[in-house]
Amino acid sequence: MSPIIVDDVVKHILTSKVYDVAVETPLTYASRLSKEKGCSVYLKREDLQSIHSFKLRGAYNKIAHLTGEEKSRGVIAASAGNHAQGVALSAQKLGIDALIIMPKTTPTIKVDAVQNFGAKIELYGDSYSETYEYCRKRIVETGRTFIHPFDDPLVIAGQGTIGKEIMEQLSEVTHIFVGVGGGGLISGIASYVKALRPHVQIISVEPQDSNCLAVSIASGQRVVLPHVGIFADGVAVKQVGSLPFSFASRLVDDFMTVSTDQICYAMKGVFEETRNILEPAGALALAGLQQYDLPSDAHAVAICSGANITFEKLQQVAERTLLGSGKEALLSVHMPEKPGALHAFCREVVKDRGITEFSYRLQRRSMAHVLVGLTVAGNEDKHFLLERINEAGFACTDFSDNDIAKEHLRHMIGGEATEAEHQVFYQIEFPERTNALGDFLSALDNRWNICLFHYRNAASDTGNVLIGFETKTQEALELALSEAGYTWSCVSDDLVVRTYLGDS
Repeated sequence: MSPIIVDDVVKHILTSKVYDVAVETPLTYASRLSKEKGCSVYLKREDLQSIHSFKLRGAYNKIAHLTGEEKSRGVIAASAGNHAQGVALSAQKLGIDALIIMPKTTPTIKVDAVQNFGAKIELYGDSYSETYEYCRKRIVETGRTFIHPFDDPLVIAGQGTIGKEIMEQLSEVTHIFVGVGGGGLISGIASYVKALRPHVQIISVEPQDSNCLAVSIASGQRVVLPHVGIFADGVAVKQVGSLPFSFASRLVDDFMTVSTDQICYAMKGVFEETRNILEPAGALALAGLQQYDLPSDAHAVAICSGANITFEKLQQVAERTLLGSGKEALLSVHMPEKPGALHAFCREVVKDRGITEFSYRLQRRSMAHVLVGLTVAGNEDKHFLLERINEAGFACTDFSDNDIAKEHLRHMIGGEATEAEHQVFYQIEFPERTNALGDFLSALDNRWNICLFHYRNAASDTGNVLIGFETKTQEALELALSEAGYTWSCVSDDLVVRTYLGDS
């Protein structure tokens, strides 16, 4: 990457116009989190911007620097979330006509937020990729100026003003943790910080199931992920931007990933510290900081990048917070199906531990499988608990890291279907829209009998379904799923499925 590009971004940061609409957000010392981590922890509160996200900075800086001719044509963007609001508010502030293309699955609260800023909205597609392709078509048809969410020098410079503020607010900063989606935020921050203080460590944090930057860095080239997770939807990007990849290759010191449970635990940490609730993508940086090995004299900053979360999603967050903290173990305990076995387990194993979950249903007379959640003090204590269970004569499997157990099984009742034949099980992503199930069944044309179906509303644009079919023609079924355009994975061999739902 040419150093001229970095120098240009730093210059654009210094001459940025973001403060026409954005505010300099506070850098808050987090006393509780600092005590927990054993070093000084600070939160950069971008959730306090007017749209509750940093995205306003880059969008406004880009739009404010458009030529008169470009402004006269109006602007256009494809987004289901924070970038959409940033573009809409920026255009309103500058008196420019804006068109935002959003997926049909976008929650109403986000559509309303964009409309409140006076932007026109067109809903198209069930996913961002479909929406983006339609947006490209509308750019040609309308002649509008496209505002990219992250792969643009002026957008990157706008986000980089956060780095400038941190340098002015905390001269002794040693580490800055940044959540990454397309890479615009970390590119801007790294450009400015490294130009002034090269010794400051910049750490990229991504979800384990949406780590396009880390995979690309490891491969030495930009990689398109075949699938991305949907929990932290604000960073669910399949490919990092071209410019951000170049910046990160030179300027970012470390690349790490965190689990969904760890993100939830970070959200709880911010709430307990500030009484504010971040969105999952907004808590990524803190989740990384909490898992990172930091020296006791570190002054570490986590970017709280956004707080646009639907109320309904909070239940899912709360359910997984204990697991993310390492203070809960989700276990499958196998015990004899006879009177007194359950009492013996409670007497010999549970004792003074808290029970967070207990699910059981008779499956067969020889052996019972019980899904139980128990409180633990940490990993060492969990290992001690597992040893105690084995010493008491109960077989046990740790499902604390199994997403099928956490997303589906713990909310189901039932067990193996003794009359089902030739069962296969899949996880399938459904668009969260009216008649999604009807459309799915129509696509399969009633060719296979469904023997299991479990779904919970994810309060997002996409939901996750666990579904079982009876079929002797698995290849034909999977071909039909692919041709219908669904993202799916076969989970018949997953230990949770085999133990509780299959033919174990």
